[in-house]
This record gives sequence, C-alpha cells and structure tokens, in this order.
Amino acid sequence: MTPLVFHPIYSQLTLPVKHRFPIEKYQGIRDKLAELHVPDVHFYQPQAITPAELSQVFNPTYVEQLTTGKLDPKAMRRIGFPWSEQLIARSLTAVGGTLLTAKLALEHGKALNLTGGYHHAFANYGAGFCLFNDLYLAALSMLQHKGIDKVLIFDCDVHQGDGTAKLASNNPQVYTVSIHGEKNFPARKQQSDLDFNLAKGTQDAEYLETVDQALNLALNTFQPDAVIYDAGVDIHINDDLGHLHISTQGIYQRDSLVFSTCEHKGFPIVAVIGGGYQRDITALVVAHLQLFKAARVF
Repeated sequence: MTPLVFHPIYSQLTLPVKHRFPIEKYQGIRDKLAELHVPDVHFYQPQAITPAELSQVFNPTYVEQLTTGKLDPKAMRRIGFPWSEQLIARSLTAVGGTLLTAKLALEHGKALNLTGGYHHAFANYGAGFCLFNDLYLAALSMLQHKGIDKVLIFDCDVHQGDGTAKLASNNPQVYTVSIHGEKNFPARKQQSDLDFNLAKGTQDAEYLETVDQALNLALNTFQPDAVIYDAGVDIHINDDLGHLHISTQGIYQRDSLVFSTCEHKGFPIVAVIGGGYQRDITALVVAHLQLFKAARVF
C-alpha cells in the first residue's frame, strides 16, 4: 500500500475572483482518486506544523509576522496571496502534510502528498505562492532518522526551486537538483547543486532525456539515502505559466522514470505534486494524476 497524505483544508481557501492560483485542484485530485476506487485506507490526515517548529529553521521574525498578519503588505504581495487566518491554517497543514509524507516514505518506501512543493520560500521571506519551504523541512526531518545521512531534493517543477537551493546551500547533507524553464519565474535564479535550464517549447524527448541524465548524475554523484521529488505539472503544453511543450504522456513517463529509478536503487521517495496552473481544473487534475498512476496507486 502506498500512503497518500491529504486534508480537506488543502483546498479550503477563499481567494479573490479570477485569482491565478488553482486552489480547487487538491480536492479535485482526492475526488478523482475516490472515483478510481482508491480506498480510504490509503489516506493519512496530517497535523499542522506549529509556528514554534518553523522558527527553529526559518527566521523567527518572518514566521511570527506572517502567521499573525503583521507582515508588510509588500512582502505579502510577493507571496501572491491576501493574508487571512484561513491562509495560515491551510499553509501550516500543507507543510505538516509533507512532513508526514516523509515519515511514511521511510516506513513504506514511498509516499505521496496531495499538495506540497513550496520551493520559492526562503528563510526570511516567501514568494510565488509559497509561504514556508516544506521540501527543505522534510529533508531535515528525514536526516533525523537512523541510516539517513544525505537527502536529494529532485525538483521538476517548471520554475526553479530557488528557495530550496538557497536554504540548502550550506548544508552538505541536502543536495538540490532543479530542472526548469530558463526564461521563467524567478527572474533571478539561485544556484542549486545541479541546475538544468530548458528552452521555451522543449518537447517530450529532450525533456525526458534531461530528467534521466539529471537523476542518474545526482544519484551517482551524491549517493543519497532518500529522495524528495517535486513533480510539478506546470511543464504541460497547456499550462498557462509553463512555456514548455510536454504532453500528459510525457509527464507520466517522467514520473515513472523517477519512481522506477529510485525504487530500483532502494531509495525511499517522498513525492509532492508541485505546481500546475491550467485554468481547466479537470484537465489539471488529469495531469497531476499521472504521478499517482506512475506510483501504482491505481
């Protein structure tokens, strides 16, 4: 059984009309998995992380100001959401979900969170719809377990994992790889341990070859004990913010490649769904479902 982590709060956020973030997609994925007869026993419900726990890793002033609604309006605009208590509750639970997913992956070999991938969050500020960096927190949590001395964060979201790269830059136990669109957000890139910049219009064959080479290079070079995988689908040809030309089948092949490679080598793998911004929520859910299909959830 592959554990799946979900909480209804993932989609429980009221946003302004025509807001760019597709908050409905999380519940949409959960509902579609139910339609595909994935039993409830697969699902685990996370607890919210506390601000005190976040402050052990991230800037305490930033954590306090953000969680209490005192953050400067300019800083909130950089995040991209209007502040609300609902936003904070949802974000703390989503981060808790990735931490639970990491724990379950160590127990079961793999686990998937139906949200996650908040890779634009830095120690002292958020950006790009990301408040707190769940990927780096999950890596640190896994390093507390016996036999886990090195963790690879393998980020295939179309946007560079800049916050993750910066957070891990002085931590030799966390290795970061980002495969992303070269001409895309963020305008100012950080330096991951390995960065692969893709041109606009990149198609399946070139993309899959890059993913294969990047993953094997990272595994052979760093020799991690566990892998955290950000499976963003904003690489899709129909994604409004992606600019790559990757098909739904290409996404499935990418996710299958990552799972099969990690499982063959015996690495526990934590998967989060990452970004995806098609306005057609039904089509967006189908793109995200490729991750669960590749993990043999259904």
